[in-house]
Amino acid sequence: MPDMTTTPDRNRVQLPGISSRAYEHPADRSALVALRSLSGFDTVLKQMSGLVSERRLRLIYLASAVRTGDTQFRALHDMGRDAAYVLDLHRIPEVYVQQNPQVQAKAIGFDDPFIVVTTGLLNLMDEEEQRFVIGHETAHILSGHAVYRTMLDILTRLAARVAWIPLGYIGLRAIVAGLEEWHRKSELSADRGGLLVGQDPDAALRALMKLAGGSHLHEMNIEAFLDQAREYDTAGDVRDGLLKVLNLLGTTHPFAVSRVAELDKWRRSGEYEAILAGTYPRRADDSNAKISEEVKAAARSYRESWSQSQDPFIGVLRDVAEGAANAGERIFNRFARRDGN
Repeated sequence: MPDMTTTPDRNRVQLPGISSRAYEHPADRSALVALRSLSGFDTVLKQMSGLVSERRLRLIYLASAVRTGDTQFRALHDMGRDAAYVLDLHRIPEVYVQQNPQVQAKAIGFDDPFIVVTTGLLNLMDEEEQRFVIGHETAHILSGHAVYRTMLDILTRLAARVAWIPLGYIGLRAIVAGLEEWHRKSELSADRGGLLVGQDPDAALRALMKLAGGSHLHEMNIEAFLDQAREYDTAGDVRDGLLKVLNLLGTTHPFAVSRVAELDKWRRSGEYEAILAGTYPRRADDSNAKISEEVKAAARSYRESWSQSQDPFIGVLRDVAEGAANAGERIFNRFARRDGN
């Protein structure tokens, strides 16, 4: 259990028993609910990923990075403790600092996950922005994203091995593309979780904006950056819309302007305030989550996104995408009835 004898550095709302479903993007949540319902799925996946041993990785970082604690990177250590406090985790993840000029942070592991941040990230972000990042990674842990990201890694490597078989590669590439789309949505989920941990919307938006513009915060403006996001959505013609889709191929993270816009929209939707007020699903009820309902929620989310988008390319594809969403919903409903969920 987290050490509750020490309290967070300032009063933050704790979210007892919060389920990751509270902050997960609908497209992320539907996939996770479906996968969690498959008995033994995570066990098999852990066995498949045995070559990338969690114990081995922990030893690597124990030998080559600095583990935070009361006498090393104390402020960062406290942020990890605070994140576990807010999200009511039963175990406080270890946090390691790695010497690396690149701005990176990641959550690693299945059974005893831990967090790694680079010195490049610490040099770029102030304390409250760092807190958002630690919250982001802690949200990944609560969601169990590492298990399913391993599947993406395995299939990506497999696709590379069968690249010489045209049909086999095309089929795997389609699966990988779908997993990459899920991965991008899981990042939006973790952004929401990071905001719930830090409970400082300005710091969360600043942190994401810095991923695009670096440390020159005095030269940037969040409203102007949000204007950029709107321009990105509306600018150009059908050709530009197609290029935007192609630019996402092979990526696992949304672009910075999209992340800022999505997090700001979620905050303004009222869901963030409702969660802080205590209105959220509890993890004790996770087993009762219905696959069919989550798939419908994901379909609604995509429909809303399509209807609100001013991208000309999305406009052209809207009817096709709507048909695909309806077909996907019917398939999952059939699966749900068969599975009894």
